[in-house]
Amino acid sequence: MDDWETWEKHDEVRLSLRERVVLLQIEARLRQDHRFARRMGDAHREVWLPVAVLLLGVASAFAAVMGVRTSDPALLWCFALLWPLTLFQTFRLLCRAVRRRAGARSGGGKNARPWC
Repeated sequence: MDDWETWEKHDEVRLSLRERVVLLQIEARLRQDHRFARRMGDAHREVWLPVAVLLLGVASAFAAVMGVRTSDPALLWCFALLWPLTLFQTFRLLCRAVRRRAGARSGGGKNARPWC
């Protein structure tokens, strides 16, 4: 089912062709607005941050263990580059969890400004 059929069947509201085109243009602009998507809780982002933290953690641990075992400077430098990125992403994940918990306690937390 495409967007046109959705508009014709939703709540039995009939929109003119011009109104449908304008509405689709507005929706397209909203999809491109990353700030708006973040405020609305973009579900796509919610999945990838934990996966990224997990993969970065595994890669960091592997580089650290193999770098120590082999004393290879390339692996140690790889760990040195991966570890801060892993910590940063972990911090973002923890901020998200704290923000959700605080928002649930305060009844939505719409007035709170996200700091991470």
